[in-house]
Amino acid sequence: MKKIINLTILLMLLAGCDGHGNSQLERIEVQKVSEEGNYEETIMITDMERIDLIKETFIEVNWEPNTKAEMARKEDLLAALFYSFDKNMPERLYEYRIWFNSNETATIISNNEKEGYGKLDKENAEKLKENLLN
Repeated sequence: MKKIINLTILLMLLAGCDGHGNSQLERIEVQKVSEEGNYEETIMITDMERIDLIKETFIEVNWEPNTKAEMARKEDLLAALFYSFDKNMPERLYEYRIWFNSNETATIISNNEKEGYGKLDKENAEKLKENLLN
């Protein structure tokens, strides 16, 4: 019985360390890319309701970890998500390069190796775009 309890605790700890685990998304910085390829001013998102909507949308991304992707054009948005894992540790930053495609889906490339290259369907791409830019 003791071995089962120890194994259960170990599995819970390992599951907590996966992805963004026991983290809190604190804020999001978004930079829109102009048609010339320059980054425009940074938009800071700190409203927790809006952050939760964006976080829920990112859960819907179909990730392909360890995939190296190249895009023909510069991204439409650069989003930096700031997570805190522990109040005594600095925030961890994950960057997402986001393309909104002509078929109204989205392509996302993450600097988090557990995520990598991802796609978002039409409905969720629209939600993401709306919440990042409004």
